[in-house]
Amino acid sequence: MNFFLLTLVELQESTLLVWRALRHPFRRPRYWRETVAQMDSIGFGTLPIVLLAGFFIGAVLALQTAGTLRSFGAQNYTGRLVATSLLRELGPVLTCILLAGRAGSGIAAELGAMCVSEQIDAMRALGTDPFRKLVRPRLLALITMAPVLTIFANVVGIIGGLIVAITLLQIPSSVYLSSAREALNYEDILGTFLKTGVFGLIVAVVGCRCGLRTRGGTVGVGQSTTTSVVVSIVLILVSDFFLTRLILTLSGTA
Repeated sequence: MNFFLLTLVELQESTLLVWRALRHPFRRPRYWRETVAQMDSIGFGTLPIVLLAGFFIGAVLALQTAGTLRSFGAQNYTGRLVATSLLRELGPVLTCILLAGRAGSGIAAELGAMCVSEQIDAMRALGTDPFRKLVRPRLLALITMAPVLTIFANVVGIIGGLIVAITLLQIPSSVYLSSAREALNYEDILGTFLKTGVFGLIVAVVGCRCGLRTRGGTVGVGQSTTTSVVVSIVLILVSDFFLTRLILTLSGTA
């Protein structure tokens, strides 16, 4: 019962955190400069890791699946399989897991350090709302940049599969690209944006919540950082199942 009660308390506190951060969106101060700075830090800071991971994920997908497809005489569908796998699952999930490991942990560590050094209490004493100044920019940055990074990961992953298909599998580039183009449809694209938006929100909320509840000095900061990464990854994987089920139901393919 304690676990369920703690889960309900955390869900309540996380909901209140989002409400306090996003309420009164047009009231000054808006802190647009902080939001842009967070988008730059989260987006461009994570981009090299996402590009590297996306490239090799696409390359490995093409390399692993080509043998099985060849046994069925369907090697020309390698591009379609790579594109579909990246667009529906691997792109959104792995990109946001990387975001949880880099951006989510950074948010938890930064806010946790501010908590233990009493900087947040000083902000409140000066009349500044820490939820609007600290939480809102990070929420907006992650919700915005998660889909953008996923697009880059998907494109680079398809290019990685293309290079493997040309160099190692002897599949013509025109065949691979036409097969990959067949995998693109509006339902999968909208599903990708839905998933990445939700995953980005999860990473931001968990990171901010873990950071703002930090206690116990530098040891507490380390614990909050670890908790943020673990909880974010678990919630991403769990929510991915329910979002996939929802998308399949809405598209009529469930």
